[in-house]
Amino acid sequence: MSLSASADNLTADNQNCGDGGNMCLELALEGERLCKAGDCRAGVAFFQAAIRAGTDDLRTLSAIFSQLGNAYFYLGDYNKAMQYHRHDLTLARTMGDKLGEAKSSGNLGNTLKVMGKFDEAMICCKRHLEISRELNDKLSEGRALYNLGNVYHAKGKHIGRVGQQDPGEFPEDVRACLQQAVQYYEENLSLMRELNDTAAQGRACGNLGNTYYLLGNFQQAIKYHQERLKIAREFGDKAAERRANSNLGNSHIFLGEFETAAEHYKRTLVLAQELGDRAVEAQAYYSLGNTYTLLRDYPTAIDYHIRHLIIAQQLMDRVGEGRACWSLGNAHSAMGNHEKALYFATKHLEISKELGDPLGQATAQMNVSDLRKALGMPGGELSPDSEQLVASFAQPSPGPALRRYRVRRESMEQLQLIKLTPDGKNRTPVSNSLNTNAISEPKLDHCDDEDSFFELLSRFQSERMDDQRCSLAVPTDNKENKAPLINSAKLTPNSEAQDDLLDLIVGMQSKRMDEQRVALPHLPGLCPPQGTGG
Repeated sequence: MSLSASADNLTADNQNCGDGGNMCLELALEGERLCKAGDCRAGVAFFQAAIRAGTDDLRTLSAIFSQLGNAYFYLGDYNKAMQYHRHDLTLARTMGDKLGEAKSSGNLGNTLKVMGKFDEAMICCKRHLEISRELNDKLSEGRALYNLGNVYHAKGKHIGRVGQQDPGEFPEDVRACLQQAVQYYEENLSLMRELNDTAAQGRACGNLGNTYYLLGNFQQAIKYHQERLKIAREFGDKAAERRANSNLGNSHIFLGEFETAAEHYKRTLVLAQELGDRAVEAQAYYSLGNTYTLLRDYPTAIDYHIRHLIIAQQLMDRVGEGRACWSLGNAHSAMGNHEKALYFATKHLEISKELGDPLGQATAQMNVSDLRKALGMPGGELSPDSEQLVASFAQPSPGPALRRYRVRRESMEQLQLIKLTPDGKNRTPVSNSLNTNAISEPKLDHCDDEDSFFELLSRFQSERMDDQRCSLAVPTDNKENKAPLINSAKLTPNSEAQDDLLDLIVGMQSKRMDEQRVALPHLPGLCPPQGTGG
């Protein structure tokens, strides 16, 4: 029998609140255990069974809502995550629980951010910040500042993605969002230094580096990524060290410091191999290939691009394969190997057609046409559609996307370093990763954002029950260099945070619904109080 069916059977005879309160708590505890073990689907089944059993204890119900919101977040069901975090927020306000309102506002803000509802997310996160300052809760204030930075960062990236500009070339509305993100990140960093939280400082530095990179301030980006790298090494966090090296390489490229960039990419490659991350290994090969092209060391560039191509084929990443073929065609053409260049240009054209990429197809067709002419072969003419698109490359002021493609063809000096896969292609659906008993951190859309707010959000959402709503103590287990897993082997309790759901409920049973002096909303799982008369 599945865990979900077992939970249904357990509650089949417990639909009233006579004995449901205890049953509700037992089911919730099992749901918590399963989520910690990495089985969020089964955990959700037990939490839902707990709601069906019902309880008249508001704090128990609040904790269940919070955990359900977190579990649904991991499963990628953001609408349900939002629903339960809103229930949690409603209960917190009903009970006059300011700390609970702050935490639930933060959870709701993070969920809204992932859903792309940035303005609503800002309202929630600002409320989180406001309450934290009212309570003089520095750790909660730090989280709120960081979350606000995340929201502005994400909004800026979202708006800026439309035009496909290079770092530093975004329109004013995007820059305003990114500058606001910098302000909140810097406030967070200052507070974390005051609290002597080194791990949180590393997280803030990484995101400051990412944001300054997008703003085109590469010197500042390097400054913060170097500090990020130092802290990652201090914690022995190879994944964070790998990201910092990759980000440093990207920043040095834009400063024209190609040799330095290559050294960082080589370190990225070694760390990716140690971590067994084939996709990132391929990305490192691609970055190295591009860097050596910029250094005009074409044989070395070809070697790296071939390695990238092999992994892209193994991973069945057609976008990455197309980019590898495009790069190999350019490198061979630069060496005068026109036959080999034609082969790779033809492969690039084939893949672009398969992917429905008109700009990539036009670029590839131009290369094929030029190479066939250079080899004295017939059929060097462009198709009418390609001619029209190619003509736009020669316009005095082409659009950003067309300009990027023209630049790629005309000058390898302006080569843009891009990841193995485009936006969204490198994500592993969280729901598919649950069977491995570990929740993978969601991948980001841009190489400049690998040290992501998404990663932090995952950590926040995987905090223990006492980090959700029930404990009056602010949790401290929020380490930047800690992998966002909920594997049972990695989520052993801290000596400072032993309180689980059961401990959090102890001492709070007197706070029943009939003792509240407020009107209660209708919420799932909320039972009327048992009679208190003699």
